Amino acid sequence: MNNIRQLYELQEVDLEIDQTKQSLENVKSQIGEDDELQEANILLDAARKRLADLEQQQHSYEREIEDISSKIAKEEKKLYEGTGKNPKELLDLQKEVDLIKDRRRAKEDELLGIMERVDAEHQDVNQKSIKLQELEKQWKGRQRELTSEQKSLEADLESLHTSRKTIAQQIDGDTIRTYEHLRLIKNGRAVAKIEQGRCMGCRMSLPISDQQKARSGKELATCSNCGRILHIT
Repeated sequence: MNNIRQLYELQEVDLEIDQTKQSLENVKSQIGEDDELQEANILLDAARKRLADLEQQQHSYEREIEDISSKIAKEEKKLYEGTGKNPKELLDLQKEVDLIKDRRRAKEDELLGIMERVDAEHQDVNQKSIKLQELEKQWKGRQRELTSEQKSLEADLESLHTSRKTIAQQIDGDTIRTYEHLRLIKNGRAVAKIEQGRCMGCRMSLPISDQQKARSGKELATCSNCGRILHIT
């Protein structure tokens, strides 16, 4: 006699194995780098580079203004001393000092603009740093959860394989081979229950002969419509 009940139990275990494997693959695919985290890192690096460039410009302007101020101090010293210079020479020197001062004021205005941009970039870097830290914290927590879930699923899978082996050992080889073939071509469902005279695999009504054959249990009964092995409780 073919133990159809055990064959049905084997199918239930196999379906659970399939589902657990799928869940495990899904968990594994989420372990590792995160797209949002990578993007946040890229944005922070870009903001830091902009800040570094602006700070370099700021320092360059500050040095240039310092050089101009030194030059003004030297020229003004000549102007105030006025030794050996006639009024025209002094006037020309004064004009030169005024031009240099105008250039310094222009540089100072430009420097002020750069400094404002530096302050804005500092704020942007700080905001992006905070966001990155939050994302990293969330990511690490999620990775711990996923790793724990992976271990749990792997343990479940091992237990299911043990159960499958125990059940399969009680079923003859020919029946197992028929079952495996049908599982392959029937989307994992080789065995179908009979309920209210219908095959629950294809939902079609069964001839009385198919139902009687399944009920007798003397040999494998298959649905004349979908070919699945019939199981009656």
